[in-house]
Amino acid sequence: MLLKGIVLGFSIAAPVGPIGVLCIRRSLINGRLAGFVSGLGAATADGFYGALAVFGLSLVLTRPSAAPWLDGVRIFGGLFLLYLAIKTWFSVPAHEAAKAGGTNLWSMYASTVFLTLTNPATILAFAAIFAGVGVTGSAAVWLVVGVFIGSACWWLLLSSSVSLLRERVLRYAGWINKTSALILLGFAVVILWQVLG
Repeated sequence: MLLKGIVLGFSIAAPVGPIGVLCIRRSLINGRLAGFVSGLGAATADGFYGALAVFGLSLVLTRPSAAPWLDGVRIFGGLFLLYLAIKTWFSVPAHEAAKAGGTNLWSMYASTVFLTLTNPATILAFAAIFAGVGVTGSAAVWLVVGVFIGSACWWLLLSSSVSLLRERVLRYAGWINKTSALILLGFAVVILWQVLG
């Protein structure tokens, strides 16, 4: 579950949207540490939403009355992952950063946490994904920890790459999106195969 969470966290964080562009910009202007700390803000928000989603689902799915519709929930999760993969594949990488203040590392971190939390669609995405994976109990904790680690690893890789390669990173944003889409597609296929196969 930890490894699944890491892969999920990495692939969900990787598509280059406004938060990604913000971290790239901060890496270019303020250095690698500023970009990474900003990314950790996004990873923290992802972990928070992931925890809300998975523990909420755990409460629902562990009830005996949930058994009849558990496969339906997993199918919905698999289909949502499929949708996310297709959307990510065809998405155009953002060229403008999200609007955020912040002049020191703490304010950069806090502003990115806030910006990421203002997207409530994130909790729906995590709820659908975790429903598809079908985790409850202690496995859920490891999945959430993995999501945070995977997301943090992405932001470390991105901020370090930007510091080393500068503007060339932006040229590869489309490939980053496509790779993330393929990983999400793989999860969707496995979940749907387990339920329907």
